[in-house]
Amino acid sequence: MATPPADRERALRRRHKHERQAVIFGSLVAGLAVAALGSAAVYTGVVAAPFLDREFSSPPVEEAAELPDPPCPPEGTLPAAYNTIQVNVFNGADRAGLAGDTSEALAARGFIVLSTGNYPATLPGSAQLTFGDAGIAAAYSLAAQLDGPALVLDTRADTSVDLVLGKTFTALLDPATIVLDPAAPLVGVTGCVPLEQARESAIPAPTPTPTEVTVETVPEGAEPAPEG
Repeated sequence: MATPPADRERALRRRHKHERQAVIFGSLVAGLAVAALGSAAVYTGVVAAPFLDREFSSPPVEEAAELPDPPCPPEGTLPAAYNTIQVNVFNGADRAGLAGDTSEALAARGFIVLSTGNYPATLPGSAQLTFGDAGIAAAYSLAAQLDGPALVLDTRADTSVDLVLGKTFTALLDPATIVLDPAAPLVGVTGCVPLEQARESAIPAPTPTPTEVTVETVPEGAEPAPEG
């Protein structure tokens, strides 16, 4: 008895379905076999994984902009008295308590500490002093307490000095090693340029923020710093 056409068609569809499944499962098994062989070869050292010779690293850090040349003190500029020098101390070394400890040490020497806080970046080197035209004598006098600080002129109008402590800063210099004759004119640091020239590359003055922590330390016998 002949098979009805409908039954033959169903039988053909079932056979085609089974054939497709066989092809799919065969491909999966072959792929797994290749992956297993490859893993075994890498594990045993027969084949080197392509990523093992690459060094993984964080995105490169943008290099800090080159600092402008420091200004020389005008001829005949004398050191400033410690109890007239107003300092803002910032921690750029990412070491807890560094700004506070240094502020206390400066206050013990007679400096007026206006504020302390954290610098928004890590500073390489020992320290950086930032000041305006009117603060050159104060900055050079404060620089004598430090080991090779960078001196940077900005556009502020007052005599205050910002001290940023860097990664290699440890402590203020021993007072016994500081040679600062109040009657002898200040000598410019190596590479300094005339004030007029330094003004051309002076950086913008800092903008005070309401979150700034103010710690005013007025040495005994000194007049408090005027507000503003």
